[in-house]
Amino acid sequence: MIPRTLLRQTRAVSSSIRTVPRSSLARPQFRQSNVALAPASRLATSRWYSTEPEAKTTEGDAAAESKIDGKSTEAEDPAKKELEAKNKEIIDLKDRYLRSVAEFRNLQERTKREVQSAKDFALQKFAKDLVDSVDNLDRALAMVPEEKLNATEKNEHLQDLVSLYDGLKMTESILMQTLKKHGLERFDPSVEGEKFNPNEHEATFMTPMAGKEDNTVFHTQQKGFKLNGRILRAAKVGVVKNQ
Repeated sequence: MIPRTLLRQTRAVSSSIRTVPRSSLARPQFRQSNVALAPASRLATSRWYSTEPEAKTTEGDAAAESKIDGKSTEAEDPAKKELEAKNKEIIDLKDRYLRSVAEFRNLQERTKREVQSAKDFALQKFAKDLVDSVDNLDRALAMVPEEKLNATEKNEHLQDLVSLYDGLKMTESILMQTLKKHGLERFDPSVEGEKFNPNEHEATFMTPMAGKEDNTVFHTQQKGFKLNGRILRAAKVGVVKNQ
């Protein structure tokens, strides 16, 4: 029995040794076929997946750009806010500057008007006191009758009266010219038959008069005066009233 088992084992070993070369000879054929098929499979796979990496890369680039843009906008936001704040501040300062300039110019104009008004009406009190003297001089001239002034035969006394009248008249004209230089003017509304003006005239009486319209000044009891266009004293007048 033992020799038989040994024979069987030797045969099995020999058969296994013999089959190994066959399998080794067959393996290179399969290897060559695998090598031959490998490039094709690689090509197929490379063709199949050729667009996916590019798409992924483009999507990745787009995402990266969007992130960069987002970061840039986030970085620019503080600068924009600061610029807007500075622009608002500039507008506010410009508005304040223009307002201050306007206020200063208004102050200059107001001060100029006040100075001019003070200069024009500085003599107002003096002019009011002087008006009475002018009125007295005017009354003295009005008391001389025209018949004596226009008389053909003049004696010594009448000649003296005419000389006095001429001297007073000359004094009055020079005085009125001097007062006019300083803004004081005398006006008589009855000379041109003006309409009654309550701002310039003071009606002392009213009477009907034929041939004249209502509210017409026909008589002046006391002449009026103006100081630089402002009424210093209203004229006392008589007014027509037919109805």
